[in-house]
Amino acid sequence: MNIARELVPQGKLKPLFEDPLKLPFGRHFTDHMFTMEYAPATGWGNPRITPYGPLVLDPSANVFHYSQEVFEGQKAYKAHNGEILLFRPLENARRLNRSLRRLCMPEIPEDIFLQAECELLKQEKRWIPGLKGTSLYIRPTVIGTEAALGIKSSSDYLFFIILSPVGPYFKEGFDPISLRVSDTYSRAGSGGTGEAKTGGNYAGSLLATREATQQGYSQVLWLDAGEHRYVEEVGAMNIFFVIDGKLVTPALGGTILHGITRKSVLELAPDLGIASEERRISIDEVVEGIASGKVSEVFGAGTAAVISPVGKIGYRGTDSVINGNRTGPWAKKFFDTLTAVQYGEVQDTHGWVYVVK
Repeated sequence: MNIARELVPQGKLKPLFEDPLKLPFGRHFTDHMFTMEYAPATGWGNPRITPYGPLVLDPSANVFHYSQEVFEGQKAYKAHNGEILLFRPLENARRLNRSLRRLCMPEIPEDIFLQAECELLKQEKRWIPGLKGTSLYIRPTVIGTEAALGIKSSSDYLFFIILSPVGPYFKEGFDPISLRVSDTYSRAGSGGTGEAKTGGNYAGSLLATREATQQGYSQVLWLDAGEHRYVEEVGAMNIFFVIDGKLVTPALGGTILHGITRKSVLELAPDLGIASEERRISIDEVVEGIASGKVSEVFGAGTAAVISPVGKIGYRGTDSVINGNRTGPWAKKFFDTLTAVQYGEVQDTHGWVYVVK
């Protein structure tokens, strides 16, 4: 793939931030972006790196009216030797294509996806913070752009990638966060788009999230749509419990996002010496387990925060406090292990790290 380039003049490049650890998540963007277009007759084409800026779309574009849109979330890390590292990028390419299939959108070949990211990252290398706890967040996105009203798949699409230097996702950092269980609203139903990374899933979660934050909680813990009984995931993460010394997480079944960090935690578990299980977990089991001590830890896993310990779960007006609202040993062990791999500090025995060249 030959990528055209239209670059910002050297003298007009944006200034970098002095303290990346204080960067708010997803508020600042680099100098350039990648774009590529799809047309039925030619497929994906016209790849280019251009100055970051507004998109020009027709008011009748499909994405505005019928929400054909999917995206991914990744991070680029700077190793101590200056190399640019990606964590399992082909998993992101595969998940993007899974989402595209579900939304009836054209897939993007994995090699083209990876080349587009790498070329943009090399162009924007100066934006990758060097401090541990910081990274360059990558947001690949595909939208339907056909200018036509009427409920059908778009004929034309735009694929773009933007980059954002970020610090920690939660203001709490690695301190425990609090979750409020939603037994009124639902994130996803059976047969829906829950496992696709599409904007509509997140738009539908905003009201419950606002209510949770107004009550002092960090995020929403979602239950199944059918019975409002079984735990599914957190607003921005998959969820894990340590129950009787075993690592337990809700099984995937079409309503839960295929988290890449989730997958990595499960694959790391044998290395770290803890058995794992994927199964249905009722909120009653969680609450009762916290009270009895059977549930010793709860933590979230996702690209943005990597591992986020949970110290409190609010359910029907009562708060259940986990491990004295302190970070548990397993959350810290998984966090330390994953971040050491991501920043290239230890040997990558799983072949997860991709060096951008």
